Amino acid sequence: MASVCKRSDVPAGGMKIVEVGGVRIAICDVQGTLYAIQDVCTHDDAPLGEGSLEGDSVVCSRHGGRFDVKTGAATQMPAIVPVKTFKVLVDGDDVSLEGV
Repeated sequence: MASVCKRSDVPAGGMKIVEVGGVRIAICDVQGTLYAIQDVCTHDDAPLGEGSLEGDSVVCSRHGGRFDVKTGAATQMPAIVPVKTFKVLVDGDDVSLEGV
């Protein structure tokens, strides 16, 4: 499995956007654990990476839809459809994703 970024590229409490096979993915650091979700709001196709990471939720910058980065669940309107998640594998400083 190919590395998509370095662990050190993902800021503590922040996000790093990567593109894998034409799919944009937000890799999120929540208290030192990495999670990955597709970088698209299911409400209006906005890039979630332009929003903010608040705890274990990404908040869309356009209309405030909120998604749980651990499960992909839409947790705040106007978003109601979950976003796709990916399993993150960390080997030393290399980060790779399963399911892309």
